[in-house]
Formats: sequence, structure tokens, C-alpha cells
Amino acid sequence: MHQLFIVVLGQRDLSRAGDLFSLEDTEIEDCLSEALEQIKEISSSPDYLKNVNDQAVVEICITRITTAIRKTKSIEKHGKALVTLWESCLEHNLKPVSKDEDTPHAKIVSDIMSCIFQNYSNPAVMALAVPVAVKFLQMDNKELARNMSNYLALAAIGKPEVLAKHTVTIVNSILQGKVKQYGLLGIPQNQSVKYKFLENLTA
Repeated sequence: MHQLFIVVLGQRDLSRAGDLFSLEDTEIEDCLSEALEQIKEISSSPDYLKNVNDQAVVEICITRITTAIRKTKSIEKHGKALVTLWESCLEHNLKPVSKDEDTPHAKIVSDIMSCIFQNYSNPAVMALAVPVAVKFLQMDNKELARNMSNYLALAAIGKPEVLAKHTVTIVNSILQGKVKQYGLLGIPQNQSVKYKFLENLTA
């Protein structure tokens, strides 16, 4: 891992975190997966929710990492580590603290979500991301679920078969009022489940 990441993540050094943006993307590209693994350890620690310093370090590092992934077009290389960190957030509280304030882990989910779904037309990336993405539809965060369903609708345009096997989860989310993305049910492979959904609506 790049020495600056070692300092920033290893020592939770917020004062040096901004220096990551002075590095060339190519300087840090090789170590992005390792940095994401380190972030997962930090964000999974028992005191993370109360540690504002660690939260700020994680937020800055994720921004730097996702920027580097986008600019170096290395999403396939680092996609697994990115999705692993993303999925780990499901183990934590994602319910908003207040109307305008998300939990620290919900912020991580949002930051990673936008990076991943910029690649909605990439089958390899969507194969990794969609099985995790649909799980967020069931969480107690309507704004997060709404944004996720919008991104999934994009994925459905490019690669509908990736979403087909998750139709039941999507339908349940709609029935529970967590999402309103009915367009996801227009996927050809989803027709039998769609009819069941319509029966439930009219029952």
C-alpha cells in the first residue's frame, strides 16, 4: 500500500488525508483494493459510530479511491473490494439519524453506490454489484432504497438478465412501500413474477 495511505489509514491521520489528492491516480491505483480492505476494518470497529475523526478519514479516503478508480478505469480490478466494503455496511444501522442526516455507514453506501453504477453497462461489474444492491432495498432508509432502485433501473436497461433472479426481492420492496420503481418489473425475464405482483396489488 502507498506510504501515505499507510499513514492516513493506519494512524487515522486526518491532517494528512487531504494530501492523498496531491498524488497521481497512477501512483495509488495498484493499492486501492488494499486500502478498501483497511477502510472496511476501520468502519467495522465497535467505536466507529462515535469516532468523528475516523469517519472523516474514511469519507476522504473513499472519495480519493473512487476518483482514482474512475480516472484509471480500474473498476473491474477493484470492484470486488469495493463491493465487499459496500456489503459490510448491511451489518450496520442505515436508518437516518434525522430527516437530513444519514448514519456514517449510509454515507459509505451512497458514495460507493454512485461509483459502482457509473458502470451500469459493464456486465462484470453488475454481476458483482446487483446481488448486494438489491439487499439495500430492504433496509430502513427510504431515500437510500429509492436511489438504489433508480440505479438498478439503469442496470436493467443494459443487462436485464442480471436483475431477473432478484425479482422477488424487488417485488417485496415495492409491496412494502420501500421503493416505487415499477419499471424494474418491465424486464422480460420477470413477467411471471410481475403478474403475481399485480395480483397482490388488486387483492
